[in-house]
Amino acid sequence: MTRTTIPFHSGDISQLARTLRGQLVGRDSVPGHVELLNILARCVGRRNFQQLRAEAEGEPTALAAAAVAEPVDARRIERVRRCFGPQGRLTRWPAKREDQVLALWALWARIPSRQDFSEPQFNEILKGLHDFGDHALLRRELVQLHLVARPIDGSRYRRLEQPPTAHAAALIREVQAA
Repeated sequence: MTRTTIPFHSGDISQLARTLRGQLVGRDSVPGHVELLNILARCVGRRNFQQLRAEAEGEPTALAAAAVAEPVDARRIERVRRCFGPQGRLTRWPAKREDQVLALWALWARIPSRQDFSEPQFNEILKGLHDFGDHALLRRELVQLHLVARPIDGSRYRRLEQPPTAHAAALIREVQAA
């Protein structure tokens, strides 16, 4: 039976260490496997390991519903949409960092989910999503923003399942409609 990989990310390792220490202090025994999974999930803001797993498998969560409530700046969406061609390919890299992040979300949406890719396979996917000739930039940025996971050796890549922000969701709809 194949084991499903569940990505684990913490935006601040120092905060993770403090939270983990807080949950382990005062215990009389070493936590078991499932209990440790739940502790780690709580350290990154999830209720338990089941919620972390559900998010990794793409099931809708309360966090996804909360993203819908964020107001969307239509001018910003249009500004970034103009960076995409008629087939939804990124034709130019946006100048502003916030626009770059939105553009990466639109590319993220077109990466097949729940699949591992070798670096050459992932490079080919990225080459098919843009026209400005710098797939390495896109790969680096997707990993840095934790939209894609890779081990330290860069041997495989996997899209990290997570709900897009309201702005990202709006841009994804615009680019897919083109």
